[in-house]
Amino acid sequence: MIQPRKTERVRTSSTRLEVPKTGVMLVPARIYVSPVLEATIDEGAIDQAARVATLPGIVGASLAMPDAHSGYGFPIGGVAAFDAKTGIISPGGIGFDINCGVRLLTTNIDAEDARAVMDVYLDALSREVPVGMGRDSKIALSMQDLDDILVQGAQWALARGLGAPEDLVRTEERGCLAGANPNAVSARAKERGLTQLGTLGSGNHFLELQRVERILDPQRAAAYGLREGQLCILIHCGSRGVGHQICSDFLRAMDDAYPELMDALPEKNLLYAPIASELGVQYRAAMAAAANYAWCNRQVIAHNVRAVTQRLFPSAVVQQLYDVSHNIAKFESYEVDGVMRDLCVHRKGATRAFGPGNLEITEELRAHGQPVLIPGSMGTASWVLAGAAGAMTETFGSCCHGAGRAMSRTRALEELDGATVKRELAELGVHVKTPSVKGLAEEAPQAYKDVDEVIRVVAEAGIAVPVARLVPLGVLKG
Repeated sequence: MIQPRKTERVRTSSTRLEVPKTGVMLVPARIYVSPVLEATIDEGAIDQAARVATLPGIVGASLAMPDAHSGYGFPIGGVAAFDAKTGIISPGGIGFDINCGVRLLTTNIDAEDARAVMDVYLDALSREVPVGMGRDSKIALSMQDLDDILVQGAQWALARGLGAPEDLVRTEERGCLAGANPNAVSARAKERGLTQLGTLGSGNHFLELQRVERILDPQRAAAYGLREGQLCILIHCGSRGVGHQICSDFLRAMDDAYPELMDALPEKNLLYAPIASELGVQYRAAMAAAANYAWCNRQVIAHNVRAVTQRLFPSAVVQQLYDVSHNIAKFESYEVDGVMRDLCVHRKGATRAFGPGNLEITEELRAHGQPVLIPGSMGTASWVLAGAAGAMTETFGSCCHGAGRAMSRTRALEELDGATVKRELAELGVHVKTPSVKGLAEEAPQAYKDVDEVIRVVAEAGIAVPVARLVPLGVLKG
């Protein structure tokens, strides 16, 4: 097992640490971190980034974003690209909550008008968007409906009047990842998905009402439809039980299919299948199905948020800025050592951040770069960034996905009190509605890194451009 010592790390710039390629590592590990964040760095995440660098077919470097912390196999905040023909695909490099992601809605409402009715607003949202573990959907699905969702993604919702066509244009992959196959999804995963469409879930998932506090790039902000003092709505959730079950199912299948890997791997949680293998193809099809469920889930939630908002504010215009995934593997092409290569890019707790001119970005925003949405944690700020050219050469078109944990969930529950956290947030003017006050301790602002410093690092590294800083007014918490 690779256990890099601090002396093996080299600071190559003010925003980068590198663990040089050594032993069985095929590439170096690169960590985007400032000296300020380095003081609170997660040693486990650095070790994991180095272990990922041993996996077959990896190219460039194993990357960790400034919000990185320890995860299952791969670090959360990790990016790794593998040769599309000879490389591997790993559930641990994508995560249990496949296509956990973020959707930002903009409005023409002044944030102070929303603040004046915040409790009523949150109550109304909670009636339309079920939150918390085990909460069931208001939508009755047949098994055929579910199979259609797994293939069609957000397009299934749009066909039923749940949203507007422009929503898909402003969604990564237009809300549907190709290659999904419902036959690759277990009966248990489908059973869990039947009752969860349009629900928020628990853990770090939330729906947050926010005020645009500051504009840093006026030109991009105008293109994105952002202005100071405006109310925006951020939705953070994923594929619910479908994605979790698919990840669990395929980890077991890979364990059974490749027992020899267990002895060879530096960490058992790095289990993988060759991309071209039958099991690799099946996992890709199931992962795409879970990703599509997640996009449909966020589409349904966004539709219900629009409806609530327009009931409270009859003249409200609610538009989608963008929807990004941060737990997914995608097939993309990048130049590596002077040669264009087709790669399977794993982003686990990392966000796609394509730079200006990329044809995957909707034409109206293409000149400005892809919107990159970085949520905070209740009492802390969220950010809207724009993908920069540097991301395409440095990080396989990727950026951070949040502030990143500075404290484990277990430690947060031991050291913090949920009722106290709720009271402190109220004193800051942040209204919180949750089915589990105790659970607030896990997601308390002090359990996370300084999101503003994380953003400063990616900006200085040339990965993304800060566009706007948003602060919370009210939170519907899972």
